[in-house]
Amino acid sequence: MAFTRATGKHRRPGSIHRTTARAAGVAALTTTGVVGTLAASPAFASDGPAAEETGLSPVISLTDALADKIDAQAVAQREAADRKRAEQEARKAAAELAKREREAAERAAREAERKLLDTFVAPVFGSSVSTGYHSGGSLWSSGTHTGIDFHAATGTPVHAVGSGTVVQTGWGGAYGNQIVIRMADGHYTQYGHLSFINVSVGEQVVPGQQIGLSGATGNVTGPHLHFEVRTGPDYGSDIDPVAYLRQHGVDV
Repeated sequence: MAFTRATGKHRRPGSIHRTTARAAGVAALTTTGVVGTLAASPAFASDGPAAEETGLSPVISLTDALADKIDAQAVAQREAADRKRAEQEARKAAAELAKREREAAERAAREAERKLLDTFVAPVFGSSVSTGYHSGGSLWSSGTHTGIDFHAATGTPVHAVGSGTVVQTGWGGAYGNQIVIRMADGHYTQYGHLSFINVSVGEQVVPGQQIGLSGATGNVTGPHLHFEVRTGPDYGSDIDPVAYLRQHGVDV
């Protein structure tokens, strides 16, 4: 009697087909974590062919290497994120520090400016008034003295009494060589009979800055400094210089 090979759906799989199916199954088991569980099972360890025969070892080794690589990449990404966060925090802290320092410097500058504006000095250091305000006599065309005079030999330094801007310099008729300064508070101060002028129109001056030297130019009987305080830059708008200086803390 002749034997025939089974055909159709009852045909036994070939060796190539079995190998492919086995590899696919192992890959699926590895992905789901079943391989690790089965490998640890005594039954799995004792039954069936060795790992070398089934082809499981290469697949498991490949999976472990891939996992290690993924872990290393994750660690590197976390470290990079930590570095980036630390750099951002450092930049933020530096910006905050720079902002605080800038604000402190601005406050200090404003405070220094305020103090400077509030500071006043006498126009001649260590001197005293020789002729008072509104003194009468024929020496003055208006009949009265429109300012005050300070004792000062020729060449004595003359100082700006406060912060301001120079608005006039040069010859002033009876005042001789003069300087007129618009003060920060809006008043004007005049310095007359100078032998030398150290400043020019438009220049900013500060309290105590030397602006010239006293002398005897113009209508005088001897060297001294004529000092006026005015509400405007020109003659005829004078106010009491002693009261003005004392109002700003200068004892004359």
